[in-house]
Amino acid sequence: MPFSRFDLSPDLIGSISYGKPTDIQMELIPAILDGRDILASAQTGSGKTAGFSLPIIEKILRARDDEKATLRGLIVVPTRELARQIHEHIEIYTRNLPITSGVVYGGRSIASQANRLDRGVDILVATPGRLLEHVDQNNLNLKSVEYFVLDEVDTILDMGFRGEVIQIISHLKDRRQNIFVSATIPHALREMSSEILHRPLSIEVSTMGDISDTIRQVLHPVEKEKKLELLSYLIGSRNYQQVLVFVRKKSQAEIVTSELIASGLKSATIHGDKSSGARSRALNDFRDGKVRVLIATDIAARGLDIKELDVVINYDIPHVTQDFIHRIGRTGRAGRAGLAITLSSNDESVALKSVERMLGRAIPIEVINGYAPPMEPKQRGARKKPNEKRPKVAGAFGKKQKRTSTKKRKTTKRDGFKRFDNAK
Repeated sequence: MPFSRFDLSPDLIGSISYGKPTDIQMELIPAILDGRDILASAQTGSGKTAGFSLPIIEKILRARDDEKATLRGLIVVPTRELARQIHEHIEIYTRNLPITSGVVYGGRSIASQANRLDRGVDILVATPGRLLEHVDQNNLNLKSVEYFVLDEVDTILDMGFRGEVIQIISHLKDRRQNIFVSATIPHALREMSSEILHRPLSIEVSTMGDISDTIRQVLHPVEKEKKLELLSYLIGSRNYQQVLVFVRKKSQAEIVTSELIASGLKSATIHGDKSSGARSRALNDFRDGKVRVLIATDIAARGLDIKELDVVINYDIPHVTQDFIHRIGRTGRAGRAGLAITLSSNDESVALKSVERMLGRAIPIEVINGYAPPMEPKQRGARKKPNEKRPKVAGAFGKKQKRTSTKKRKTTKRDGFKRFDNAK
């Protein structure tokens, strides 16, 4: 079904590079055009950005009658990478339209951003902290906003931005259209939406744990001490040309990057301690093929859209179970086949069970000789040999009993209970 089925202008439809809408776009576009408040969830890579931005652009286009742009659409996201990505999409959609857009996030000159805002924008994409800075400095008035979008709301809450979101909402006018979009809908999000949204339409194209059918998963058991060696071996021996590797910690990202570079693999890192310029350069080099491996933490890589990314590797299992969906959703996008590899050591067994419980199935295991940890006897199904001596039995409370006297002990009964008394 082509996009022409929606009530969108021909110039807007002409800016869309793919042929037919996704499931979430089929739900979002008409609902937003109808003016409904929305709480929507869909798996990562399903086309949510176009789903909410296209109808907002259309509604602004219909109402725009003044020469200077007036801020009517506000899209708040958790990270600078996601802000840049969404803004790039909006610029593509509006290239043949009299609609202007802007983006503000931390790590860039606030003065240059203020100058851009002063010239006027119809749509603004922003991270919470930098947006409030502009509001506090009177660079921006949010009272004209008619369409308010919170994207990746689960991440916004995970990062502790609930307070900032409440502050932003206090600067908005009461009558507006609210659109909350997320990959998952945790309890905290449902609570917040009940306070903010007005009779919302709930759209759940996929449930927690759903991933694209185009993503093939595989789990490699590995000794903790051999993870780095296995990571390098997989990328080199299988000739992966573009790999996104996820790690838990910033310090770990630096270690992995250094080791991969030492092994001859061109690598770069993005995490929260990197400057905005450094993160942009690393991402651009990865997209352009100058860097073969990009190592990222969960927060820094949230919302990354890298076309034709074939392989994602979980160097470890994330602390937040839902982040596993965000990680592997970086591949297998727009109908393209993708591979998601997870390296798991014995100390991650609890985290692995949580992930598989969320997925509703076990991840297929592929053992690579020389790297897998030795199996426990219980796993091997080992049994005691008939002539094998039995181990000494522990005491009643799990500890080996020690004799405190060399004298013989006698057993007596009192009140129906058995007890031991030292013989006199």
